[in-house]
Amino acid sequence: MRAFALLAFVLLTGCASSAQTPEASGATPDPATSDPVAQVKATIATLFDGMRAGDSTMVRSTFHPDMRLNTVAQDGEGYRLVGGDAERFLQAVGTPHDEAWDERIGEIDVRVDAGLATAWMAYRFYVGDTFSHCGVNSMQLARLDGRWQIVSLVDTRRQACE
Repeated sequence: MRAFALLAFVLLTGCASSAQTPEASGATPDPATSDPVAQVKATIATLFDGMRAGDSTMVRSTFHPDMRLNTVAQDGEGYRLVGGDAERFLQAVGTPHDEAWDERIGEIDVRVDAGLATAWMAYRFYVGDTFSHCGVNSMQLARLDGRWQIVSLVDTRRQACE
């Protein structure tokens, strides 16, 4: 009889706790808060929305304080790594300019393992409506202090796009 009472308690407790989940109540969980891929994509969207708006505070909110910024540039027949300065970039974004900096990205390939994410996307960069250059962005993000932060952004730049 004791075993039956214990089994009934466990089953009832399990059922009661599962009835509290959003899925059991018919509500759909918000992917922006529960899906790490959606969270990473939201961080990236905030970065580019901030650039278009000329809002350096918005852009800064996506960067880890020690964020690295680099470009892989073609140098004759080879390539070289050109270091960027995140603070100078933020200052440039926030400096008023007549036309929006519009980085139009393609599909984002996101890979996540625990608190590390990698995002890869092709882009075309426009100043206002005028094409400037294109390439690929590769971002490393870390989930720190409860949010995804860009810790590294490396891009390529070229005039001819496929």
